Amino acid sequence: MNANENTADPVDSLSDAQAAAAFRRLVRHLRHRHDAQNIDLMGLAGFCRNCLADWIVEAGAPLDKAQAREAIHGMSAAEWKERYQTPATPEQLARMEESLKLNARD
Repeated sequence: MNANENTADPVDSLSDAQAAAAFRRLVRHLRHRHDAQNIDLMGLAGFCRNCLADWIVEAGAPLDKAQAREAIHGMSAAEWKERYQTPATPEQLARMEESLKLNARD
């Protein structure tokens, strides 16, 4: 048994208002930082803007996939891709694949 399994996660002590404010700030930060490509976020942290969109739907937001991505991107996903997404390099794709392996949970 992991020593942390019996310890409450400190993030759970945040109020919903505090957590929502931090989430909104993160989303707005990502909207500002178009240079932070989704492929790079995936390669480094194992999540990206599209993951955030999926997570809000999983959390119960009454949105379909396209609406959720628009909520996160601040525009349609197609428009965001056209304006800001650059082609992924083989190195970025390989880094993303390795990073995603770290997302697997026991």
